[in-house]
Amino acid sequence: MFDGLSRSLEKAWDSVRKDGKLTADNIKGPLRDIRRALLEADVSLPVVRRFVSKVEEAALGERVVKGVAPDQKLVKVVYEELKSLMGGQQAELVQPKYGPSVILMAGLQGTGKTTAAGKLALFLKKKGLKVLLVATDVYRPAAIDQLVTLGSKIDVPVFELGNKVAPPEIARQGLEKAKKEEFDAVIVDTAGRLQIDERLMDELRETKRVVNPTDTLLVVDAMTGQEAAALVKAFNDAVDITGAVLTKMDGDSRGGAALSINEVSGRPIKFVGTGEKMEALEPFFPERMASRILGMGDVVSLVEKAEEAVSADEAAELAKRMMTAKFDFNDFLKQYKMVSGMGNLSSLVKMLPGMNKVQDKQIQEVERKYAVYESMIQSMTKKEREQPEVLAKSPSRRRRIAQGSGRTEEQVSELIAMFASMRAQMQTLSRMMALSGGAQGMAGMPQMSDEEMMEAVMGNTGPRKVAAGKVRRKRGLGRGMAELVAMQQ
Repeated sequence: MFDGLSRSLEKAWDSVRKDGKLTADNIKGPLRDIRRALLEADVSLPVVRRFVSKVEEAALGERVVKGVAPDQKLVKVVYEELKSLMGGQQAELVQPKYGPSVILMAGLQGTGKTTAAGKLALFLKKKGLKVLLVATDVYRPAAIDQLVTLGSKIDVPVFELGNKVAPPEIARQGLEKAKKEEFDAVIVDTAGRLQIDERLMDELRETKRVVNPTDTLLVVDAMTGQEAAALVKAFNDAVDITGAVLTKMDGDSRGGAALSINEVSGRPIKFVGTGEKMEALEPFFPERMASRILGMGDVVSLVEKAEEAVSADEAAELAKRMMTAKFDFNDFLKQYKMVSGMGNLSSLVKMLPGMNKVQDKQIQEVERKYAVYESMIQSMTKKEREQPEVLAKSPSRRRRIAQGSGRTEEQVSELIAMFASMRAQMQTLSRMMALSGGAQGMAGMPQMSDEEMMEAVMGNTGPRKVAAGKVRRKRGLGRGMAELVAMQQ
């Protein structure tokens, strides 16, 4: 969502890179670029003015450090101010001294409030807490059924009394059940409206009075931009919320909501929704978000996602096989499944430092290509998966795989060449580590080297002998494979 803002800020650094220090004159251009970038990101004008003023004051007051370029100093200042703008540090859920924590979910219709309640329940469940969902949205058709379905999917119980009982009473009985059965956390999904009205606020106040929540979270749609900040302020003035949950962060929003909410409302963002999967809810860390915006990545979040998706034993075993000649198509497929299990590939790539310039179209092309690879691997026999070299030697096997997966022979050949190139790079790295004493030797070398495998594939894609009276169909390796091999190398 911050791609446009990140690219715009890059221009600001470039304009002072050639100078020896930051001055009142050479900072005017970068500040103008920063102001324009924030406005284009849908940050409210008063917030932009205050932010730019703070950046200017801090940048000109920066002590000159030998060896630190002016653009680096400016990046540091903007990073600190962005972090401060979004709250400075993570705002965690309030933990009660005794009894279950009670989280009241509020919001307008269409913001993903019920889904966010389910995602939060799963998040807390993964923390080892016993969670109860309480359905009090008696107005929206199928709202209760939706929460029951979500609860069933994540194996979290849902308390509901239908749509004939008043929401505050449902919440009260749900809390009683939670206390009696010693639940650790209660999440109350309240009713929403198409717009703020007094009836909504009165009911929310009454429900809040009955359950006395430890947290009252407002669910807002990131797509609404700076309007989300005004919405948080309105709810906070009316019912005194403790924070916000920003949904649809993976959508086509421009970032204004994330950058404006804390500054406008005085209430922090506590969680962000980053996708459609139930696991796609994560705590909001201002410092990590500021790092992503400035193209510095977010390696900490990436590691956390990897730890959730992959067990340490699986990762160690796969790494060991990757550094030897034993790496086969089964391992390749397992590696792909591990990465895809961590979430949206585009968001994962943007967490790597310097990768903010990668276009979504490029990532989508990679995802498409790997989906094609998976279909072809699924059409292989057990022997073919474990011994990729047999495919290099046998055009008939490649033809069978192409037909079975609905692909072309050229695509099968591309897969084999790409795999051989990748494994060759792994073996080269392993040899280098072995020479430096950091790894074992290359035990269990395959019968055919990866270079030989690629040559065999290329050699076997030329014209084939045909029986008398038969017509030869044109086949060939094509440019696609050659370009892919070159790219991999």
